[in-house]
Amino acid sequence: MALMSLAVDSRQRPDIPSLIDGLPNISGWEAEVQSVVQSDDPVALPHTNIRLRQISAAFAIALHMHQPTIPAGADGSLISNLQYMFEHPYEGDNHNAGPFSYCYSRMADFIPDLVNQGCNPRVMLDYSGNLLWGLEQMGRQDILNNLRRITTDSAYYPYVEWLGTMWGHAVVPSTPIQDFKHHILAWQHHFASLFGWDALARVKGFSLPEMHLPNHPDTLYEFITALRSSGYRWLLVQEHTIEQLSGEAIAQPYVPHQLVAHNSRGETANITVLVKTQGSDTKLVGQMQPYYEAKTRQTQSLAGKEIPPLVTQISDGENGGVMMNEFPGMFRNAWYEIREQGLSSGVMGLNGTEYLELLESEGMISPNDYPKCQAKGQSLIWQHVDPATVTPESLEAAIAALKSSNPQFAMDGGSWTNHISWEKGYENVTSPMSNLSRQFHQVMAKNLSQESASICRDHRYRNALLHNLLLQTSCFRYWGQGTWTDYAQEIYRRGEAILRYDF
Repeated sequence: MALMSLAVDSRQRPDIPSLIDGLPNISGWEAEVQSVVQSDDPVALPHTNIRLRQISAAFAIALHMHQPTIPAGADGSLISNLQYMFEHPYEGDNHNAGPFSYCYSRMADFIPDLVNQGCNPRVMLDYSGNLLWGLEQMGRQDILNNLRRITTDSAYYPYVEWLGTMWGHAVVPSTPIQDFKHHILAWQHHFASLFGWDALARVKGFSLPEMHLPNHPDTLYEFITALRSSGYRWLLVQEHTIEQLSGEAIAQPYVPHQLVAHNSRGETANITVLVKTQGSDTKLVGQMQPYYEAKTRQTQSLAGKEIPPLVTQISDGENGGVMMNEFPGMFRNAWYEIREQGLSSGVMGLNGTEYLELLESEGMISPNDYPKCQAKGQSLIWQHVDPATVTPESLEAAIAALKSSNPQFAMDGGSWTNHISWEKGYENVTSPMSNLSRQFHQVMAKNLSQESASICRDHRYRNALLHNLLLQTSCFRYWGQGTWTDYAQEIYRRGEAILRYDF
């Protein structure tokens, strides 16, 4: 279905509830969201206390937080897996429910404390919509209020940056293309309902679930188009999921790139990307490796200008002993060291949007100067067919020929979990995903032709959308066949019943 575009006076945006009849606020204010996110005004520049010309190198870290929604509550109700962990502490690693909960909240302790000690910390936060809703369901206002403090208090604007993501933690290459915008908008709705419109206006970077970048030309094009139309300026990608236009590995992973996508209709889209280098994610972030690597680097030449490189990493923020136990001390120690050197030289921590806005504002470089890259494997396609004259038929013929001649060639994207397929062996999840998405869009197209656009605020619409997005959660294809695929089957059954009987 096409998402509605309604004109709205930005001064009349209402505060919106985060829960509506027990469901998360993921639809109904599309026009207001669009009016907020489309501004090109700088969002980090007015608050930063760093000048790039004074530093030799920089680093950035992001913390990814997620808990899936599962039909495992009382009478099969939808609950957070975190709640299930608390209710079943003797199963597997469920005893970690308490430490996990603290990890979701602890940045609101660390950042103000460090700032009060004269430090200049930075952190980027990536929380799935599933997790945010789960915290609300559990009544964990203590966690949400802590996060609200460092998100809405202008005293902490320089230090904390939120990254957008897919609301239901859906891996993009295997998500129905027509649902890209729904996941993106659902997260923006939900975030604005929890933290306010001004906070949403500052969210300009996007974090891919599982760092999974699509490499099929049409899929990547549609995804970048969805991001750009939703106000996002940059995307975090993993080093080995992209390549130079020549097909070679990227030569400068510590500088921004322009990710270019050609589709089968001869259209082109692009977006700025920051590159997460390869390595063990939790160990590197947990031990603040980006800071210590940045200390070994100096400014580098790009487009005839000397710019400080940015060493970037993302990891789970709660998962594993390193993040639970080692990270707090290592995080603090890094900022203590930087405090001692002062702000006028050396290595600094930065957030992604801050780094990009500083590059442009100080006249060092512009997005047009960034090296161009594409999704890994696309150079082979464009050797077979010219992107300027490509057609859907010639593209698919080129892909088929490449798959036939090269068993290693694949169009299912790349991620940090390249040893895992999100599709092969999971037909009992991916087929229901496709079916439910198709039914959802068919039903909504019919209803929107008969009713006003306000249907997006109806409980039945939001309930159907919720089940469609939940079914696409990566966890149902991460933990293998059994309980988790059964969860997916149950969500599909309920979603199909909602579409059949409520409309």
